[in-house]
Amino acid sequence: MTEILLSATGLTKTFGDFTAVDGIDVQVTKGESFGFLGPNGAGKSSTMKMVAATSPPSGGELRIFGLDPVTDGAAVRARLGSVPQQDNLDEEITVEENLHVYGRYFGLPRKVIRERTEELLDFAQLTGRRKDMVEPLSGGMKRRLTIARSLINNPEVLLLDEPTTGLDPQARHVLWDRLFRLKRRGVTLIVTTHYMEEAEQLCDRLVVMDHGRIVAEGSPRELIREHATREVLELRLQLEEPADHTTAAHLVEGIGSHVEALPDRLLLYTDQGDDALDAVLARDLHPISSIVRRSTLEDVFLHLTGRTLVD
Repeated sequence: MTEILLSATGLTKTFGDFTAVDGIDVQVTKGESFGFLGPNGAGKSSTMKMVAATSPPSGGELRIFGLDPVTDGAAVRARLGSVPQQDNLDEEITVEENLHVYGRYFGLPRKVIRERTEELLDFAQLTGRRKDMVEPLSGGMKRRLTIARSLINNPEVLLLDEPTTGLDPQARHVLWDRLFRLKRRGVTLIVTTHYMEEAEQLCDRLVVMDHGRIVAEGSPRELIREHATREVLELRLQLEEPADHTTAAHLVEGIGSHVEALPDRLLLYTDQGDDALDAVLARDLHPISSIVRRSTLEDVFLHLTGRTLVD
């Protein structure tokens, strides 16, 4: 039977009159890479703090390893690794000293800490920087060190809150590779992110959160199949000023399953993008540019959560 490591039913978190997490139901099984996807303010980080046993739920039921994180918080935290949004490394000591100090927090014997430090420095590709101070390291190196440090207690579940925010593409891909290796070793990953590519790369299954609630759940492929069409035709038309594409949706009405009008382009959702383009041309419309592409998780995300910025 599949072992359930995290189970939440009607989980709620409030701050005064504000409800950050609004009665969500979640299960995460052993060895799974599970994601919370959503815009800023969706409730992802508040959920992660409850799962990390650092913030008590306001309502509902939460069990981690079958334990109540409110009454058994120390036992839960001993089996978790946690990577916060912002690196909180001690920048006044060296790379390897950060690992040694963190290992002592868990009461690990010095011999065990030394052995795990060697393994983790190699895993994080930081062996050659072990004697360096943390402060001058690049953002990618600091992030890898933060993840390495979170593994010092050999956790069963690793919590990653926006793990690659602020990293350049090269550093992001190196980090994804490290996390993929962890998953192959049997570590359960629970990730929050608002990067669509990251969710597709890392997550076996995910939930999309918006305004504290879960609005969709499934694998990336399942979500695309359920909430989007197979292809999207992106059109840019020649329009007279000051009009923009938000006034032009009627020109392609009836082509594809639905049309989304943005200021700079039209998105036609369809299972056959080339056929949709032929239908557009048959209406004597001559796009400045046209692109047929596969639907992505980003299309699903924006369909479910909207395009309005959340402050």
